Amino acid sequence: MREDAPSSLRYGVAEIAKRVGLSPSAIRSTVCGVLFETPDPNNWSEYPNIWGEVLRLLDNCEWYKVYDIAEAIWRDLEYRYDQQEMFETELNRLFREKGIGWELKSPTGIVFRGEANFTALTEKAVQVFEASGRQTAAGEIGEALKDISRRPVPDRTGAIQHAMAAVECAGRDLTGETNFTLGRLIPRLDMPRPLDAALEKLWGYASENGRHVKEGAQFSAAEAELVVSIACAVSVFLVQRHDELR
Repeated sequence: MREDAPSSLRYGVAEIAKRVGLSPSAIRSTVCGVLFETPDPNNWSEYPNIWGEVLRLLDNCEWYKVYDIAEAIWRDLEYRYDQQEMFETELNRLFREKGIGWELKSPTGIVFRGEANFTALTEKAVQVFEASGRQTAAGEIGEALKDISRRPVPDRTGAIQHAMAAVECAGRDLTGETNFTLGRLIPRLDMPRPLDAALEKLWGYASENGRHVKEGAQFSAAEAELVVSIACAVSVFLVQRHDELR
């Protein structure tokens, strides 16, 4: 579940905020700030008045605003590390137990949560790029995650473009051909067969469907997750193999 906010999540966000030590009035301040709502001046007691107002606001807002509120509460705890960490842990536990496809991840915020392999591959790619000084490529993976995590409408096309750009950045750096597109770089990467053909087909698929967007066309979440995962895996393979052969 990604494009929805069940009642368990709406209540859970407020309950977790309360558990980490925030008062109903503090929670209301953040909720009203996100929703651009004026706090009800007639509600002055923390319980049950302000607490009830918080629950009503969460219950009645658009689904994607619930995630925005959760992220805002988490960021408000920036200088209270223990409370922020507890909020992050409990919210992620709620996401997992309720089958919600989002994850609160520091320092980015609430991002797309795919299968375990997706998370492992994207994290691994960023780690490998950063460790080898390839900040631009690492940034492309970060942008891919931001695009696929956009609410209420994810930019899956953008996610695929950024993921393939990360492969292209790595390929340019490894071959020294700084002006080549990935299509021209593939023969120079000396990939074992048939992996070279597979990468070429992936590039063709992403180019046809991502770079030349058709009116009304949209990648599915599964397609975007697959292409980003493969792009990350290929990037890690290329960089690690290069380091081993040096």
